Amino acid sequence: MKLSDKLAALEAAERESTRRQEEPAPVAKSNGQRPARAPEKGPNKWSDAKRKVRDLVLAEIGPKLSGPKALKGPSLEKEVKACLDRILRREEVRISPIERQRFLAEVMSDTLGYGPLDAPLADPSITEIMCNGHDEIFIERNGLLEKTDLAFADEEQYRQVIDKIVSGVGRRVDESSPMVDARLPNGSRVNAIIAPLALRGSVLTIRKFAEDPFTAKDLVNFGTFSLEFVHVLEAAVRGKLNVLISGGTGTGKTTLLNVLSSFIPERERIITIEDAAELQLQQPHVVSLEARPANAEGRGEVRIRDLVRNALRMRPDRIVVGEVRGPEALDMLQAMNTGHEGSLTTVHANSPRDALSRLETMVLMAGFELPMRAIREQIASAINVIVQLERQPDGTRKVTSVQEIQGMEGDVILLQEVFKFHTQLTSDRRQVGELEPTGLRPKFAEKLVNAGIDVPAKMFQRPGRTGTERAVRIGAPARPGMLSRGRRR
Repeated sequence: MKLSDKLAALEAAERESTRRQEEPAPVAKSNGQRPARAPEKGPNKWSDAKRKVRDLVLAEIGPKLSGPKALKGPSLEKEVKACLDRILRREEVRISPIERQRFLAEVMSDTLGYGPLDAPLADPSITEIMCNGHDEIFIERNGLLEKTDLAFADEEQYRQVIDKIVSGVGRRVDESSPMVDARLPNGSRVNAIIAPLALRGSVLTIRKFAEDPFTAKDLVNFGTFSLEFVHVLEAAVRGKLNVLISGGTGTGKTTLLNVLSSFIPERERIITIEDAAELQLQQPHVVSLEARPANAEGRGEVRIRDLVRNALRMRPDRIVVGEVRGPEALDMLQAMNTGHEGSLTTVHANSPRDALSRLETMVLMAGFELPMRAIREQIASAINVIVQLERQPDGTRKVTSVQEIQGMEGDVILLQEVFKFHTQLTSDRRQVGELEPTGLRPKFAEKLVNAGIDVPAKMFQRPGRTGTERAVRIGAPARPGMLSRGRRR
């Protein structure tokens, strides 16, 4: 075909296309109904149509979502689908079968779920979801941050999702109470903060936890610690040592606390105390307590400290506090010193030394003018082992140090490092290493033997290294001649 013929054919096709676009839409013949309107194309028109339909669905089924006869589960989903069909017919929105499925799924997600958050919540590889605004959502995958293409339709939908999450656990977030901690039905931890405290809009942070709690074997596979170290942890828990887990934000303290709790014998009564319930203990005899914020009138607050004191009257064999962050530290130490051995808790700190310093500060927050020596004696008597966690630059979590509290010398607390993480750099600049014994046999080994728990001596033997480690003294530098066990030559 000649070039001129090709051009003529293209012009004819273009004229035919223009004629079809200018033709009026066909009129319904005999049913008297107006013709159905197809939604306008483009992301904004799609979002506007979806927002309009969603609002109509919520307005129609809203009364059925609360009250003694509130719809739930399959019956609620069936009602939403029926309502959605009625609204689509009434509003004369015509969409193709493929678009209808997508439209239905998105509206169902907005109505029954958490909108654009449903997909990352269902992805097991995602451990954290961070919404800095309705159109700015980040995730954490394998310990590294990524920005997503997900977004809420608008600020109104974003706030509706936040309100749905916090109201599900009987909490609220508004201008009078702009910060809230909550949890999702699957146990994920939620924090929300809104204006006027959040200057650029509401901020929502969700820390996900596995539906099936991680086991010690999982953490070994992740490289958090070695298989040999698991035996030491299990012996420490079964031997009723008081263990403090220390680490920064996102280092895996709660995950490790879950693993340690799994070693508690099933015949013991366990009481867990948390600000927002996160622990997933599998034992049959577990009592879970959760703190409560004040209501709109500023009344009804129940603090962690109140729950710790009440737990002492509930005949506990073990007390597990999700995290000490205030004056409840004093009550926790007193519980450890008054026959409730084998207690477990966590604290935010960058090192075992910092953990003890933070405990001192939190005890002072209780309002009692206790001398510093008395506080340190309480700490040295109560806590046996400190496990330090860190998050590496590549996103992995590691146990980097395990230290035993040796006791007091003067006004300072003596620490002895039992295990230490030795770091090495690979050819591609990644940090690898292994948690190894320092070669020092801890004092608690004798307590474990007396409790009938045998820990082989080789567990504490240092492979391929020699030398004497000195103790770390809290409040003063180590003096020459002081052995790591706190004895003079």
